[in-house]
Amino acid sequence: MTTPVGEHPQDWGPARRRWFGLDRRTLGPALVVLLVGVLLIYGWPALNTVVPWHNEIKPGDVLDLGDSATAVPPVGWQLEDGVLTGTAGASPEALKVVLVKGGATIELRGTAYSGTAEEFLTQVQRAEGVAGPGVLGPRAALTTGAGLVGVVQAGRGPGGDGLDAAFKMAVGNDEDARAAPALLVRVRTAPGQFEQYRGDVTALLHSIAPGPRP
Repeated sequence: MTTPVGEHPQDWGPARRRWFGLDRRTLGPALVVLLVGVLLIYGWPALNTVVPWHNEIKPGDVLDLGDSATAVPPVGWQLEDGVLTGTAGASPEALKVVLVKGGATIELRGTAYSGTAEEFLTQVQRAEGVAGPGVLGPRAALTTGAGLVGVVQAGRGPGGDGLDAAFKMAVGNDEDARAAPALLVRVRTAPGQFEQYRGDVTALLHSIAPGPRP
């Protein structure tokens, strides 16, 4: 079928509606399809790269871990999930905080658990069907600046490096600690990249503090 002289094809758009030869009316849907394709093929890390976050941690920011428990996040990281003190309150038994920087993530998850920090870490690793990235190192005790005693375990492998730390969010006698909410801190980096984030991770772990006892 030919188009009469002086008439335009039905799908033709004027120049003001076109951008680099593309019809602006179809550009939006095409970008949505591209973004979904990137997500399906490469996953969330690629999406984090394509879509910049604008919630950068600044000096003086403090994470709300619920029930007045807090932690100091590393400056320059992006707060992808979670809340800071002075905003909407967090629940220690339904807590999720995600910090990202480059190819590294720090996730804090809080839940109800009756038992010790070491028992909690063991249960998490068993439930997820993995013990960590590649080969695991030995577990070690860690005491925060506020006196919380937790357990940490690092690992590395071809899929990436990481560290898991578990705490019970109470200080004092064993009975109080066993009944307190549990906190898991999970760090993941690209292979061979954990060392460049070690200082930030260590500072965050040592800053974790429980709320005041009633």
